[in-house]
Amino acid sequence: MQLDAIDHRILSALQANGRLSNQDLADKVALSPSACLRRVRALEDNGLIHGYHAELDTAQLGFELEAFVQITLDRTRADWHDEFLQQLLRFDEVAAAYVVTGQSNYMLQVRCRNLREFSDFVVERLNKVPGMRDICSQIVMKTLKDTRHKLPLNPP
Repeated sequence: MQLDAIDHRILSALQANGRLSNQDLADKVALSPSACLRRVRALEDNGLIHGYHAELDTAQLGFELEAFVQITLDRTRADWHDEFLQQLLRFDEVAAAYVVTGQSNYMLQVRCRNLREFSDFVVERLNKVPGMRDICSQIVMKTLKDTRHKLPLNPP
C-alpha cells in the first residue's frame, strides 16, 4: 500500500489518540467523514493498523518491577528455539520477547508485582526451561522515555 501525506496524518492522529471518533479524526486530517473512514479501513485491511488498546498504568495496577532479561540457550539441543518458544508463551510475566544479536539469544521484557515475584519467576520457572545456559537480568530503576507504541511518522 502506497501511503500519502493524509494517510500519515491519520496514522499520527490515531497513534496519539486511538479513541478519536471518525468525525474528530476527519476534522483533524481535513477529510469528509466517509473518506476518512474508507482510508482508516484500508489502513486496517492492509495491516498498517493492528488494533486499538488502552495504555494501562502498571504502577497503579501493582506491577512495580520491570526488568530486561537476557537469555542464552544451549543451541546444541535439537529444536532449541521451538522448545523455548513453547515455554515462553506460557509466561504471563513476559511482556515482550525478542530474538537478538550478540552474546545472548533472546531479550525479554518482564513485569512483576515485586522483587519476590520476579525472583520466583526467574529461579523457579525461567531457570528450569530445558537448555537454559545463562540468564542475565537488569532491573529498571526509572523509565526516562518510552515511546515503543509511537512511531516517528513523517509524511513523505
